[in-house]
Amino acid sequence: MTGKLKRLLALGAVVLTTATLAWAGSDTQPKASGAPKPVITKSVKAEQCVEDTAYMRRNHMKVLDGHRDKTVIEGIRTKKHSLKECINCHASEKTGSVAAAKDDFCVSCHSYAAVKIDCFECHSTKPKGSMAMHPLNAETAHLKHALAVNADVKVSAEEMAKVAQ
Repeated sequence: MTGKLKRLLALGAVVLTTATLAWAGSDTQPKASGAPKPVITKSVKAEQCVEDTAYMRRNHMKVLDGHRDKTVIEGIRTKKHSLKECINCHASEKTGSVAAAKDDFCVSCHSYAAVKIDCFECHSTKPKGSMAMHPLNAETAHLKHALAVNADVKVSAEEMAKVAQ
């Protein structure tokens, strides 16, 4: 190949890559029409979340994990970012839970994103319900949670709802 042809191919690759990256960040790209969208119901118990909605959508697990670590490891208990308070606000009026049905707050988004929820293996999905007793001590519970978070398992909405029962 000649030098001129190589430069032309390189320029074409740069233009194509730039166009692809610009399109990927665009809101006008086609959306999958067959995928069911998550059902996100507003809380009826509070006017707004303890954090900005967009922030919580991206970071709720970091917030919950941070709160869990402070509670379990350091013994510091607060209400602001506790799972119990999230459940109190976001439980469905229909099911009384955040994870009993496919349209409930947690299950809806986690099914859409194909992310397994492991919170309710030990915690109640209903407001002010009794918390299940941890069969593990704090150290092994923390390790079990860390291992579960790193598992790469896709779970259906029906399976997700069963986890909570």
